[in-house]
Amino acid sequence: MHSIEEVLSKKLYGLHYYNRIILPFKAHFLKVIVSDNIITDFSTNSKGIFIREKEDFTDVYFLEYKDIKDTLSKYEAVKMVIVEKGKDIFDFKNHIKLSLYLEGKHKVNIEESDHDIIFLE
Repeated sequence: MHSIEEVLSKKLYGLHYYNRIILPFKAHFLKVIVSDNIITDFSTNSKGIFIREKEDFTDVYFLEYKDIKDTLSKYEAVKMVIVEKGKDIFDFKNHIKLSLYLEGKHKVNIEESDHDIIFLE
């Protein structure tokens, strides 16, 4: 398993298949934004998203989309605010804003967003 810092510094990537994004780390999810859809309910009853942790990665299923790549233009990203597992979720210094760019061949580029960017707080 990789830390989020390691994923960002080594420019490691995730994967995407239809409505599923596979991330090479574990995290607490606080907010996910797809186009104009803001998701903050990550409970098992959520109708928009399902998150499943595995030993070395995290699956994120977008339940309202057949293929998440078809939802975004090539310049748009899935945005999320997360906290790495094991870190204090109540310390705002641990909140990480990520942008996920879906590319061909199922690759997901993971980039940290600028701290000053408006992220629909």
